[in-house]
Parts: sequence; structure tokens; C-alpha cells
Amino acid sequence: MPPCSHARQHEDRTRPKTRPLIIPLIGLLFFLHGCFETPPILMSCEDSMGIHAVCGLQNPEDLALLPDGEHVIVSQFGLMDGSQSGSLGIFDLASEDFRVVYPVAQSGDRVATNSWGEPRCPGPPGEAFSPHGLDLAPRPDGALRLLVVNHGGRESVEFFEVGTELGEPTLTWKGCALPPENSALNDVVSLPDGGFLTTHMFPLDNQGLGTFEAALGLDTGVVLEWHPGQEWREVPGTRAPFPNGIELSDDGRTIFLNAYMAGEVRKIDRITGEGLGTADVDSPDNSSWSRAGSLWVASHEGGLTDHANCYGLTEGACPMAFKIVAIDPDSMQVETVFWNEGPPMGAGTIALDLESEILIGSFAGDRMIRVPRASGVDR
Repeated sequence: MPPCSHARQHEDRTRPKTRPLIIPLIGLLFFLHGCFETPPILMSCEDSMGIHAVCGLQNPEDLALLPDGEHVIVSQFGLMDGSQSGSLGIFDLASEDFRVVYPVAQSGDRVATNSWGEPRCPGPPGEAFSPHGLDLAPRPDGALRLLVVNHGGRESVEFFEVGTELGEPTLTWKGCALPPENSALNDVVSLPDGGFLTTHMFPLDNQGLGTFEAALGLDTGVVLEWHPGQEWREVPGTRAPFPNGIELSDDGRTIFLNAYMAGEVRKIDRITGEGLGTADVDSPDNSSWSRAGSLWVASHEGGLTDHANCYGLTEGACPMAFKIVAIDPDSMQVETVFWNEGPPMGAGTIALDLESEILIGSFAGDRMIRVPRASGVDR
């Protein structure tokens, strides 16, 4: 890999400087605790300690490896209130080329139609699109479906079909599902029968207060379940302080829920709501399954002031220390896979196991990193 690279993409990177959602929370934090010193934003894109930086992105908050093993779908996060839009892109692991695939003009044979979503879905989100968590899995009919949490123009889960055109991966919008009123979604995971689960963090109309209440350990959100033609339901046993990332067992019966402000990954029976175990993990963000079958979770070691320091960042990288941990899904025992503080990137949110390396994204900044896989870890 080159000593430093910038993913090649062409788009308007002008971003608003306001931070509307976090301002009330920042004020409250300073009132309670006084002034805080935070590490400076990491501006250099140079590789560091064998970690390779890929720059030129926008908040690559979530990642999904395509079945070809050669391309990764990247969720370029905007802002929760929709004031900053984002996009979905395809990253070529070999060349490190990056191209935005949504929102872009669709070719004639990839016309957007609401064939998979709810009848009340009003149509494609268009330029307002602001993606967050995502999940890639086959539908019961065999089509490859990408689910994406969206905050732009509406709070929704968007459906895309993954295909190919001239040998390159493509996305075609196929509909959406609109959650119950006042939901603020974060992550999403497919169910084997074509439905999905999504995490609702806190009330959409009072996000600053919701975040603060979650920091006090109060339950602010829940997991929601959706199936075609059915009403949304609250999954029993999933109320938590700031539900964040979510994953499922292969049979769809067992939920692994990241309770961000509780510092726990919770194992829950999806049908009964029974708690089946917990793992202590500092501020667990997104999850993914490793090749060895363990649950990889991104863990933040900073506090709310570190988040405030990085929120809305458009250039450079967040300096917040983080680690990637592996959780045994049976015993819920935890092992650290990777830890980093300082250059070239902090605030990791998702880790993909690429066998010889780990690809890690972040909710804040212009880069992701490629980390050589340590021997003897997560065997």
C-alpha cells in the first residue's frame, strides 16, 4: 500500500459549521464540569505505526463487505438533523478508488421504484439523503439487499438492491420503511424472513436531553422490528440507555445489542425478551461478525466532551481513543483485537475482518484506516 492515500472521489465537500444537535448538550456539560481540554484534531494523513490511512472521505461511519471480497460499501454519514447530507459509496480494496453511488442519477435500467418498501413510503430521499448504519444480506428471493438508516428529509430505513453494471457494483433504490413517530434510528440488521431490526436511540425531538439522560443510565430507546405488511413492534427486553449497534445470530433468534451509555453488549432472546448474558464494553458502537465467528465491536474510550469536540468534523480525524474487541457469542467473554490512540485516526465505529487486515471506519472525519491483522488474535 502507498505511504498515504486519498480515496478518489469528486463531490462538493462544503459543509455547514453549525452543530445544532449537540449545542444544548455542550452547554450543559460545560455548566456542570467547567472547561475541558481535548486533544487536537488529527490533520496529517500520514501512515503511523504500520496503520495505513485512506483519506478524502466523509465520516465513513459504517461499512459492509460485498460478496466479491473486493469492494466495500461505505456509509458517509451526514448529520442527525439532516442539515448535512451524506452518501453511499463503493471502495475498491485493491486500487483504493472510491465512487459515490447514491445519490446519483440512475441509468435507464435501474429506475427507482418502491417495490420492497411500505406503501406509504413517499419515494427516494434524493439529495437530502443522510445515511447512518447499514446492513447487507440476501432477501428470501435471493436478491442482495442493502438496508440503510437515513436521517435526510425523513427518518427511515431505505432499501437498495445491490447489482452490477459493466462489472462494477451498483445500488438501486427499492423503497423505504418509516418508523413510529419521534424515532431516532442508528443501526439496522436484516431478519432471515425479509424483515429487519433497527435501534431507536432516544426521542427525535429532544436529542440533546435524550443523550444526557442516557449518560445518566436512563433507558432512552429500544429495538424496533419491522416486517412487510405488518405493524412495527417494540422488541421485548431491549430498552436501554442509547441503543446503538445491533447484530443477530444466523437463525434470527438472538440479538446482540450495544447499549452505548450502559457500557454493555447485551445478548437477548428476540422472541421472549429474556436476557441471555452481557459483556462489559466501554461505549460500544457498531458490530460485525469476524471470520472466526466472534462478534467484533468498536469501543470508544472518550466521553461526551470528546464527541462534542469531533461532532460535525469535516477535515482531519477525531483523536478519541478506541479499541476493537472480540466477543465470544456463547460465553460473552471479551478479548481486545486492536487499540489505538492518536494518529492516524481515532473514534473507530466499525471494523471489518478482511483476513489479513482490518478495515475501520469512523463517525467523524475524512478517513478510514487499514490495520495489519495481528497474529494469534481471534483465532
